[in-house]
Amino acid sequence: MADPEVKIENIVATVILNQTLDLDLIEQNIPEIEYNPEQFPGLILRIDSPKVTALIFKSGKMVITGAKKTNDLIKAVKRILRMFIKSGVTLVGKPRIQIQNIVASANLGVEVLLEKAALILENTMYEPEQFPGLIFRMDEPKVVLLIFSSGKMVITGAKSEEEVYEAATTMYNLLVEHDCIKKVSEEKLLGELS
Repeated sequence: MADPEVKIENIVATVILNQTLDLDLIEQNIPEIEYNPEQFPGLILRIDSPKVTALIFKSGKMVITGAKKTNDLIKAVKRILRMFIKSGVTLVGKPRIQIQNIVASANLGVEVLLEKAALILENTMYEPEQFPGLIFRMDEPKVVLLIFSSGKMVITGAKSEEEVYEAATTMYNLLVEHDCIKKVSEEKLLGELS
């Protein structure tokens, strides 16, 4: 089998500027920004290219969500900082970007025998009457995987794109090694295509 099909859905990162920000000044000069301090203590900025949402706080911290690639995250941060400079903010120092969480989906292209996997693999939780997937806590890389009998997975907790791909491949190899998969029948594949 080829490598699992993996798609990054969301990257959540914090950006730390070592300075306080004048939120009123930024709000006055960037028309697309939302600011309602009675409801939320920060600015909300949505940009379309790359498509992200930034929560901007007076402390100089930002939380950025929505990027699908690390490069897009960096482009978005640069674009936001340019907007700050145009609005009259003087930036001191270089921003620190830290990825907090990457959420991805994956398709292993095989069916997974969840009950067997739950019995054999450590660090699993499987209670089908409460949740249809097997929850697997991987140590290296440190991620959590939600694995479904269809072979589809959700990977969360990764700190880099490499960790996402490594987790999907490691999980697939573990399932193969412990004989916890079965090939998807051609009839089922054709049924999904129609």
